[in-house]
Amino acid sequence: MEIKRDAYLQQLIERKDNGMIKVITGIRRCGKSFLLFTIFKRYLLENGVDVDHIIEIALDGIENEELRDPKVCFKYIKDAMKDDGKYYLLLDEVQFMPRFEEVLNSLLRMSNIDVYVT
Repeated sequence: MEIKRDAYLQQLIERKDNGMIKVITGIRRCGKSFLLFTIFKRYLLENGVDVDHIIEIALDGIENEELRDPKVCFKYIKDAMKDDGKYYLLLDEVQFMPRFEEVLNSLLRMSNIDVYVT
């Protein structure tokens, strides 16, 4: 069963492409990751964003352990951006990365990426 989160989705939509980093906060297990990786991603895809222009990273997964290194993560994101089109970065559990602020600040200087973090 999927719980509708229309109000939260609408807040993300209203702030999409505003040049700022969108931070989704809340208590543990309240649905932040689901909102971002399922509901918001579905919205992006339904509104014409190509799947290869959505970069998803869940830093709490063991499969992404190497991406907890800030330099490795930044390079991974840059390498995923194959053209000058708009990209959407969905970054979950950002606190797993030391110095994540530096990565986010570096991304802010790029005009073709819209960043969302939990």
